[in-house]
Amino acid sequence: MAEDLILERCDLELEANGRDHHTADLCRERLVVRRGQAFRLTLHFEGRNYEPSVDRLTFSAVTGPAPSEEAGTKARFRLSDAAEEGAWRAEVVDQQDNTLSLQLSTPASAPIGLYRLNLEASTGYEGSSFLLGHFTLLFNAWCPADDVYLDSDEERQEYVLTQQGFVYQGSAKFIKSIPWNFGQFEDGILDSCLMLLDVNPKFMRDAGRDCSRRSSPVYVGRVVSGMVNCNDDQGVLLGRWDNNYGDGVSPMFWIGSVDILRRWKNHGCQRVKYGQCWVFAAVACTVLRCLGIPTRVVTNYNSAHDQNSNLLIEYFRNEFGEIQSDKSEMIWNFHCWVESWMTRPDLQPGYEGWQALDPTPQEKSEGTYCCGPVPVRAIKEGDLSTKYDAPFVFAEVNADVVDWIRRDDGSVYKSINRSLVVGLKISTKSVGRDEREDITHTYKYPEGSPEEREAFTKANHLNKLADKEESEVAMRIRVGEGMNMGSDFDVFAHITNNTAEEHTGRLLLCARTVSYNGVLGPECGTKDLLNFSLEPYSEKSVPLRILYEKYCDCLTESNLIKVRGLLIEPAANSYLLAERDIYLENPEIKIRILGEPKQNRKLVAEVSLRNPLTTPLSGCTFTVEGAGLTEEQKTVEIPDPVGAGEEVKVRVDLLPLLVGRHKLVVNFNSNRLKAVKGFRNVIVGPS
Repeated sequence: MAEDLILERCDLELEANGRDHHTADLCRERLVVRRGQAFRLTLHFEGRNYEPSVDRLTFSAVTGPAPSEEAGTKARFRLSDAAEEGAWRAEVVDQQDNTLSLQLSTPASAPIGLYRLNLEASTGYEGSSFLLGHFTLLFNAWCPADDVYLDSDEERQEYVLTQQGFVYQGSAKFIKSIPWNFGQFEDGILDSCLMLLDVNPKFMRDAGRDCSRRSSPVYVGRVVSGMVNCNDDQGVLLGRWDNNYGDGVSPMFWIGSVDILRRWKNHGCQRVKYGQCWVFAAVACTVLRCLGIPTRVVTNYNSAHDQNSNLLIEYFRNEFGEIQSDKSEMIWNFHCWVESWMTRPDLQPGYEGWQALDPTPQEKSEGTYCCGPVPVRAIKEGDLSTKYDAPFVFAEVNADVVDWIRRDDGSVYKSINRSLVVGLKISTKSVGRDEREDITHTYKYPEGSPEEREAFTKANHLNKLADKEESEVAMRIRVGEGMNMGSDFDVFAHITNNTAEEHTGRLLLCARTVSYNGVLGPECGTKDLLNFSLEPYSEKSVPLRILYEKYCDCLTESNLIKVRGLLIEPAANSYLLAERDIYLENPEIKIRILGEPKQNRKLVAEVSLRNPLTTPLSGCTFTVEGAGLTEEQKTVEIPDPVGAGEEVKVRVDLLPLLVGRHKLVVNFNSNRLKAVKGFRNVIVGPS
């Protein structure tokens, strides 16, 4: 009788598997593979090699604390030549001396997560069991049978593998790109993502069922949407919108997800302070890309927050046009969420593709602060019965806004406001380029088109279907040049009379600081013209001067000022309203690379910024993210003070970099100038 087969060791072939599975950055110390695709391992035996006629090799792969074959979290499969599609299997690739090279395949529908791989070797009646090792299984956008399969290699590169990108802020008329380090392959991030799955409330309630359901990107996306905020659980981020961030980090100051996810994991899943919508979205993007789901961050300008699903945001204002009630239903200047690419076997055909997921805690969905995934296509078609949370997302891009003026005597008059359209300039980063892509057309049909009417009819959006009364007097807010942080500037109320009559009335202009979610701050400029008149068929521009000394102390870190014009014609009980959000440009951070970037050569970057204010700055720091930086190099403190108009320069040493494209993201922060971001590509050539 043959002697027992004894395993000496198992080589998990980290380098080859990392290359084949697009996980090389994760595969330095452990095996990370994508489902539905074969991976290799080599068994080294003592004494003798495997003999097919004598030995029987059986493998088992298990995930989760209560693995079961029924739940799909445990698989037992023998070494065989018969390749059964869509099942766990092991095949011989090569055999020499005492080594056996194998190829193991996982189903494209296997649950993702951390697996333990065992081998049972039996010769006759005797058998021995060996632990071969652990591996992490991810979703696979390269595998046609996987629910997250993406056809284009360029898109897989962008939405799964790219570690830097942009989130878009500012206003619809001044879109600002903010560089962001997603860093999904940086040290410890995969562990943070797996921990996020393992502390989610569904896992706590029924770990076996939760691990089984991790086969579905719809399920995992929903869990991540709920776990990036901490409103119901041990989630990652605490949201705050009141400008009091002293006991944490201002949302404006983050320039990447890595620091946030590491802090959360290293402090025992304690919530990280603080996030706002783009931080929630960017962290969700990191987690989903890390787990293998193609994901992008999107920004919607003039985004409605509709709580009662009537697709209507109503503002009640006093006679001066000021909003009266502190209401939670409002228009956010911009709002960010993510889209993930997946099929929807739980829905009717045609709803595969991009799905909107929103991790910012706004409304509860099935009892939890999460939102989505809902097919973007369903939003465009007005199909509000589609799960999950279609009415809320539909309202974000399509709600109607009605302004009511309430007079002192209690009477209420509808105001005409043509200046605010909900759901504009929906933006994401282009594939393979550092430009913005406008994806509004994926959420909405062209305004006034028959398809748009049809979508509104299906959504029962009666407000948008009603005929709008035309105004013969029109007003809009125009801006001049040079709206930079620290400067004084003019804005203009531009009023047009398209009638044969003279119009007279009172014109009120007001500028107030505003945060991006619509909360107004103090006034920083007003004008009240009691006897304003407009000749027939004429137009006038009325300037309003906005002074730095008025806005400097009350501007939020969003750098936004809301300008409102109200033209009142008492004789006709007519109220004409126009508003515009103005974004103040921060100074530019200049990033220069000194010397020619060559492989394995030390690099120095010079970072500079000019203080644009009329007052000195104190407590100034540059923070830097990107390749070739140690933790100590990521923060550079600048001696106080930086005088008015003075330029500050610092040098940052970069470690030797490999050939290819690297990115530097730089942030500046001080007592009066918050979160000014700069961005630079570094192309490293061969030495």
